[in-house]
Amino acid sequence: MSKISCIELYHVRIPLDKPFYPSWIPGYPATDNRFDLIKITTDDGIEGYSAGPAIASERLGLGNLIAPYLLGHDATNIDLMLQRLREVGYLGVRANWIEPAFWDIRGKLEDKPVYELLGGRREPVELYASTGEIKDEDSRIFEARKRYEEGFKTIKIRVHEFDVKKDISHVKAVVDAVGDKMTIGVDANQGWRVTIINDAPLWDLERAKYFADACADMNIAWLEEPLAMDDYDMLAELTKYSKIPITGGEIHTNGKSELKMMIEKKCYDVFQPDAIMTGGIQHSLEVADHCRKHHLKFTPHTWTNGIGFAVNLNVLLASGFTGTKPLEYPINPPSWTIEKRDGILKKSFYHDKGVLHPTYAPGLGFEIDPDKLAKYGKKFFSMNKRRLMFYTIKDKGFLTALKLNSNKKKYGVGTLKKLKAFEPDS
Repeated sequence: MSKISCIELYHVRIPLDKPFYPSWIPGYPATDNRFDLIKITTDDGIEGYSAGPAIASERLGLGNLIAPYLLGHDATNIDLMLQRLREVGYLGVRANWIEPAFWDIRGKLEDKPVYELLGGRREPVELYASTGEIKDEDSRIFEARKRYEEGFKTIKIRVHEFDVKKDISHVKAVVDAVGDKMTIGVDANQGWRVTIINDAPLWDLERAKYFADACADMNIAWLEEPLAMDDYDMLAELTKYSKIPITGGEIHTNGKSELKMMIEKKCYDVFQPDAIMTGGIQHSLEVADHCRKHHLKFTPHTWTNGIGFAVNLNVLLASGFTGTKPLEYPINPPSWTIEKRDGILKKSFYHDKGVLHPTYAPGLGFEIDPDKLAKYGKKFFSMNKRRLMFYTIKDKGFLTALKLNSNKKKYGVGTLKKLKAFEPDS
């Protein structure tokens, strides 16, 4: 048993050399790579990390909410940790992005990479260059040629015009330029349409079918998120109709039951949940198993930051789906570069001519650079068991705090295991 002794949270902002305009938030100028980092330390000194993307300081109150749920519990009991995070979710706070930190701890305790811990093996992973911005045709062509020169065999471009014929024209320009050398995927970013700053096109089934036909004529390898992510019936109809694979599933937050239902309905040909966004590593691997059962494909989404990329790399290696489709590799210079994406890591996840060679390092396979974290990160929460007691006394009073501590010792640790003993056999 490796009990959680301390929880720390950091808000990290890594300045970009130039503003980045993500296609999924039209008109929004991202001036830094921004995320919240959690560091979980156990009583035997093991540190586990995970990170969730952030827009601003929206998680300032998270620490006081999660610390009482997690401190003192066995960090390696993944089922119990998931139950605790699920309980936090009842209050409206999504916290399953924290789950990979517990796998990081387990891997380090057993001196194994997480993917090996979960039955995977070390093997080279082919990558695709995943661009992130909407650009004019000349810029798209220049970008595709640069990625090809760097060794990538596959690239994904974004489309976001109100006129579908302009979208098709942009895709054709890239196909004409590099289609004989590169495999090309297209992301429509319709899964979770955001119009907080600029308006964005809203696709219907007719437009999605028309565009899918055009992509098939141009030998496009896949079409990603061409309809709203919860439009299950239309997604299933489009997937059945399309001559090219329809992919999606990166940010579903309604639990694994939603993605399993979508698999059974065959809403996509390729499911690509992001372990940071949709429920964690264990959840993602359960989705992968369900895809296999229903003869569908699986590959994780990775567009967050270097830590999120590492998490999903481990998912892919553990899933048994390596080689199905190249793994997404977020890269969009001169703004979103490898160095800025992986900004607080000691070693970036550099590719070798479009191929990544995973590390044997234990845990999730990265180390946090303390100097870079001190430069770009601001700690906004830190609590250990002693501080939790003082916090509870201040919040609830001395006698209530003693009672809560006594009840936690009596009922808290291992409660999930005790309850499971009373579950009927399936």
